[in-house]
Order: sequence, then C-alpha cells, then structure tokens
Amino acid sequence: MDVMGDKVTLYDSGRFTQATDPVEIAGGERDETGAAADEAAELARRRLAAEAGDIEAMSVLGAMLLRRGDLDGAEPHLRGATAAGDRAAANNLGVLLQQRGYADEAAGWWRIAAVAGSAPAAHALGRHHRERGDEPAAEYWLRQSAEQGHVLGAYALADLLEHRADAGAERWLRVAAERGHREAAYRLARALDRRAAQEPARTSPREDGAGPSGEAEQWYRQAAARGHRRAALQLGAILERRGELKEAGRWYLTSAKDGEARAACALGFLLRDAGDTESAAVWWLRAAQDGDGNAANALGALHAERGETQTAERWYRAAMDAGDVNGAYNLGLLCAEQQRTAQAEQWYRRAAYAGHREAANALAVLLLQNGDTAGAEPWFSKAAEAGSVDAAFNLGILYAGRGLGTEALRWYEQAAAAGHTEAALQVGIALLRAGDERAAERHLRCAAGGGSAEGAYRLATLLDARRPPVPAHELGESVLHEKTECEEWYERAACQGHRRAQVRVGMLAAARGDVVEAARWYRTAAEAGSRNGAFNLGLLLAREGSEPEAVVWWTRAADAGHGRAALRLALVCARRGELAEGQRWADRAVALGPREVAQRAVRLRDALREELSA
Repeated sequence: MDVMGDKVTLYDSGRFTQATDPVEIAGGERDETGAAADEAAELARRRLAAEAGDIEAMSVLGAMLLRRGDLDGAEPHLRGATAAGDRAAANNLGVLLQQRGYADEAAGWWRIAAVAGSAPAAHALGRHHRERGDEPAAEYWLRQSAEQGHVLGAYALADLLEHRADAGAERWLRVAAERGHREAAYRLARALDRRAAQEPARTSPREDGAGPSGEAEQWYRQAAARGHRRAALQLGAILERRGELKEAGRWYLTSAKDGEARAACALGFLLRDAGDTESAAVWWLRAAQDGDGNAANALGALHAERGETQTAERWYRAAMDAGDVNGAYNLGLLCAEQQRTAQAEQWYRRAAYAGHREAANALAVLLLQNGDTAGAEPWFSKAAEAGSVDAAFNLGILYAGRGLGTEALRWYEQAAAAGHTEAALQVGIALLRAGDERAAERHLRCAAGGGSAEGAYRLATLLDARRPPVPAHELGESVLHEKTECEEWYERAACQGHRRAQVRVGMLAAARGDVVEAARWYRTAAEAGSRNGAFNLGLLLAREGSEPEAVVWWTRAADAGHGRAALRLALVCARRGELAEGQRWADRAVALGPREVAQRAVRLRDALREELSA
C-alpha cells in the first residue's frame, strides 16, 4: 500500500522528473473508455471502504483524487489516513499542500513520512531544503532517499554533489541511470566524456570499447533509446566522427524530430556532404527558425553560393541575432566580395571585438590593404594569440618586411607548428640561411608535403646538393641511373608549375638521354616565362639540327636577360656572316654576363669589329 501511494505522489507532484511509468489503479490493457470505467468503479469501491473507516482505502482514494487534480476531495481522506499513521498518505498530503502553496507545512508532513521510512518523502524534503539554500539538510534527506533505492533521490543527490564538484556525484548518477533515469544516463555520459578528455590518449584503443569514452557512448545510447534528445544528438556526433554516417543520421533525425535544433543543423550538414543540398536546406531552415545560429549561417552560405546575396545577408543577420558571432564575420566576407569595404570593416570589427579570431585577421588584412599598417598590427597580434594560423603567418610577413627577422621567424614557427604550409617554407628558408640543414629539411618536407611547389623545389635542391658530384650536363650524353628522391621532389614541383623545377627536370631527362621528355619540360618552362628553359630548349633543338627554331628560343631568352643566349646568337650571326647583328648580340652578352660569358663575348666582339673594319 505504501509503495502505491508513494509512486502516485511522484507522478502527481509536478516538481520531479518522472523516471518510471505511473502506477495504474486498474490492471490490464484496456481502451480509454474501459480504463475510465474501471477507474470510476475503483474510486467508488475505495470511497465506500474509506467511509467505513478503512485506512488503506483512505490513503489510496486520496492519492487517486490527488492525481485527478481534485485537491479539495483528496485532502480530508489524506488527512484522515495520515492521522492514522499512514506514511504514504503523509507524503501525499505534503504534495497536496505544496501544490496549494503551503511549502513549509508540506515539509512538515514530508518529514513525518520520511522519518517513518518513506523514500519519496525524503526526496521531496531534500528538494525542499535545497530550494531554500540549506544544502547540508538537503544532502542528508536526499541521501536517505537514495540509499533506500529511490531513483529520483539518487539523481537529485547526484545533482547536488555535482554542483559542489564532489567526486561522489558519479556514483549516484550511475545508480539512477542503471534504474532507468534517462537524464542521469545522459549526465553520466557527459561526466565520462569530460574524464576521457582529461586523460592522456591511449596508445591502443580497447577493442571492447571499455574506458570512459566507450562507456560514455553506451550511456548516451541508453538515454537516447529512452527518448533523450540531447543524448541522441551526442550519440549522432560520436558516430559521425567514427564515420558511421548512416546510423549517425538516424540519431540526428530522432533528436531533430524531438525538437533539438542542433541535431537538425547537424543533420543538414550530413545531408549536404552526401550531396542532398535541398534536404539539407529544409533541416537548416527548421533549426534556424528554432534559433540555431549555425544553421542560419549555413543557409546564408548556401544562398551566397547561389548568388542570392540579399537572402544570404538576411540569414547571416539572423545568425548574428541568435548570438552566433560567425554571422557578423560572414557578413563582412559578403560585403568584402561586393567591394563594400566600409561595411565589411564594420562587420569584421563587430565579430573581432566579440572574440572571432579569423574576423580579427580579416580586419587586419583589410586595414593593411588600405595602408593602415599601425592599425593592422594589433589585430594580427590579437588573432594570432587567439590561435589564428593565418594571422601568425601574416605577422611573420609584416615583421619580415620591417627587417625584424627574429620576430618574423617566431611567428612563422608558430604558424608552421599548426600546419601552415607557407610558414613552414619560410622557416625552412631561414634555417637554410643559418646553416641548420637538418632542421631546414624537416620544415621543407612539411611545406612540400603540404603542397608548396617552392617547398618541394628547395627540398629537392637540398637533397641534390648532398649527392655525389656528377659530370657537367652535356647534350646527347646518356647517363642511366635510378630516379632519386630529389628527382621525385623536382618532378612534383614541376607538375605544380614551378619553372625552375621544370628546367631541372628537363636537365635530368636530358642526362638520361630522354630528349623528348627534356624538350617537353624545357618548352613548358619557356612558355611560362623561364629564360633558362628557353635557352636549354634552344640548345636541345640546335643539337637536333633545328637551328632556326633554336634561334627563336635563344632570342626570347636573351631578350629576358640571358647572357649565354645572347652569346649563342652572336656566334650564329658570325657563322652566317651577319657581322653587325653578331656584334650587337655580343655587346648584349657582355652587358648581361656572367663573367666568363662576358669575356668570351668581348673576344668575339673584337674579332667581329676587326672583320668589319678589314
């Protein structure tokens, strides 16, 4: 009898989370009409028994009327049963009085019931004391309730202990979760997640999924299965990170349908990544209308990609109104693309002042473009110190431009450590200048591996310098050898359009006797503006008997300032008897150098002068 009355109290109190289904007065599965008829019959039966002085009937009748909201009808029966010593009735009387607004009188009856051993009453009394700030008394009564196996008492005790950062909170969360309390399961999972984040990463994950992180997932799953929408969201995120996108999508959908805006937003991104942009937009719209700033930003970006700038701006503003600082940053980007510089600066400033590091970097870039170096530097510094990799790199450029190499290197190193390719290249170059080849190689490998063509070329050059000396390149000489690592890096840089690397790959191909491959790379470099490529292509063509075409490429190289090409043209003119033209090219070669070329060009020029004056 006590158990029935206690559970009815929990259901009707309206102050506590319902952890289990309410006790039904009549048993069996019936339709609503049948259940109502059964309840009416039970009420009548209990009323007759109560009028005959049956204490148990008074208690149950009072509980039934309390559940129906009939406080006036329930009170005399509960008071009568309480006076006869029924602890469940005392507990329910406390609930009734609390609903009427007489909290202190309710606490008195809860105390009577709790002292008599009622776990629900101890729970209610503990909550009463906590609401009034008496935490020691609250803990005492909540602990009494929890230790008697009351699931809500265990959860309320855990909540109190967690608020005080007491390590014992996890134990009681676990007790409540194991007995079906979904919020306890969710909070236990969150606590395990936090612990997993604080622990050092395991060298080899447990196959059985044990450990804080694996156990957290299990509790998220249990809470989500019981309809906890935030647990479903967290479970979806875990599965998405693991690549189990189909199941992640199912949990996001479950959470989103229950009204979790963040889940709707996450589902939208999942659908977008799967190529279903239209469905993604539907879920983003739903989330944005529920106040999710991230979803509003996603909608803004979607409309911006479609060229619908006015709609994009409206959604970015909605994101900003929802408290998402990315909205102001995206508005700045949108204005900058439209050349609305003043407005872009306004939005960047708003986001930057709110702590958006990329907005601070963008603002600094904008100020720098407008010639305000003094105004740009503090924003670069603020963004870099907040973790913006691009800002750290930009600070390096700024200091390097002022000749402050040490300061520049410090920021380059910070950006390089975070994976910035061009920063790694700059660090590598600085270390090469300092003579630290080993450290330089490490950074150049990072730059080259990150896609930097210059990094790949400089790494190849460094490795090339360590190879044993080889005979000077002679056209037509075939040297067979296996492709080395430095050649592979040269080729990677060449394929990325690096002109010097293209020339070098051409030279290596020529050294192997592959004239066709050499000509292809020389021509590619020459057409991109490489004077060395044009000169070498001319040499190759002349060797193959195509001197007229060779002259075309040598002319291009000489006009671009290549002294050897000018000397070759002077020799060709001399051989053809075009003495004046030959003397002009010889003069050009003398002016361009280098020294050995200039010396040969002087001798040739003097000989041509003598020939002309003879």
